[in-house]
Amino acid sequence: QVQLVESGGGLVQPGGSLRLSCAASGIIVSRYAIRWYRQVSGKQRELVATIFSDGSTNYANSVKGRFTISRDNAKNTVYLQMNSLKPEDTAVYYCNKLPPFTAWGQGTQVTVSS
Repeated sequence: QVQLVESGGGLVQPGGSLRLSCAASGIIVSRYAIRWYRQVSGKQRELVATIFSDGSTNYANSVKGRFTISRDNAKNTVYLQMNSLKPEDTAVYYCNKLPPFTAWGQGTQVTVSS
């Protein structure tokens, strides 16, 4: 089955860290650009970070310097390391490739709260 599955979310206090995983099956992640997005209920999905097939990355201004996207080719998995988390980072986080799968995964909930 061709899919990307997100995991690693949870409840964390402001200033804390989480690492999200995007595990791929049916595709080789290193051959695609992979993106992390986030969405708050009732709002549009927001692009957070991208890792391209050549390993280059870019980030939304809101997370630059705090989040790091990376890839483990042996595990066929893309990660999002999130540090210095803020309450405004609370959202459901999704990953997808470029071009995107039509069907999105279930995402993983990140809640930043004291």
